Amino acid sequence: MFDKLFVLSQYVTPQLAVSRAAGRLADNDRTPALKNRVVKWFIKRYGVDMSEAAESDPTAYSSFNAFFTRALKPGIRPIAEGDNTFVSPVDGAISQLGQVSGGRVFQAKGQSFSLVEFLGGDTARAETFSEGEFSTVYLSPSDYHRIHMPLAGTLREMIYVPGKLFSVNPVTVENVPNLFARNERVVCIFDTAAGPMALVLVGAMIVGSVETPWAGIVAPNSSGVKAITYEGESALSFAKGEEMGRFRLGSTVVMVMPKGSVSWNAEQIAGKTVRMGESFGLVGA
Repeated sequence: MFDKLFVLSQYVTPQLAVSRAAGRLADNDRTPALKNRVVKWFIKRYGVDMSEAAESDPTAYSSFNAFFTRALKPGIRPIAEGDNTFVSPVDGAISQLGQVSGGRVFQAKGQSFSLVEFLGGDTARAETFSEGEFSTVYLSPSDYHRIHMPLAGTLREMIYVPGKLFSVNPVTVENVPNLFARNERVVCIFDTAAGPMALVLVGAMIVGSVETPWAGIVAPNSSGVKAITYEGESALSFAKGEEMGRFRLGSTVVMVMPKGSVSWNAEQIAGKTVRMGESFGLVGA
């Protein structure tokens, strides 16, 4: 009963207003005493391991968002070696992984979402990943919230897609149809040695914003679907393991690859905890 009420409450909650207000508060750097109390509460409530942080003193961060998007100590997340090794882009828990089927991506318990809608509504863009391989990783509040490259790649296109801001926790994912194709998201398409790769940063309730190192804060944005193509001198290349984005309050990353381009490691299954940089699969296998 509680789960049903929780999901129903999200349909009537002013998702955008609540999330934007939370984002403004998280960015506030004018009340350090309040910020310090909230950060210390958050660390205790969610069991955040500050020994991994490059700055372990929680009072040293200028705002809650600066704390939330904290860097890790150098070398604490080693990047699995090998040109054909696909690595986890984030710390989190695998929600689902498998193969796109009939143009839909499995979500949970009979729920799925449209690949075309998810990637911004362009049929040709989605066709590249028809019957392809996907994995969805959920970032909990205690996780490290920067996103890194699973493979070396060159940015080809970024698409901002406006949408709802449902929570992406397991209860909501199991009960809201087409969830990941309904929520606000930033779709990043990269060219890699294994073919095109889509990394999709999905927004959610209370997510203050999504940002990338090349475009700054991308979401929120009220201008509708916006696609930017990168080519020639504007093309940006990233090494495997290099940072490509971050959540200023957390959410979910979905990876999609063309059919047969990657095989996920057998031990990577739904529910398993992963760490950024660990081996996730093999390309060309």
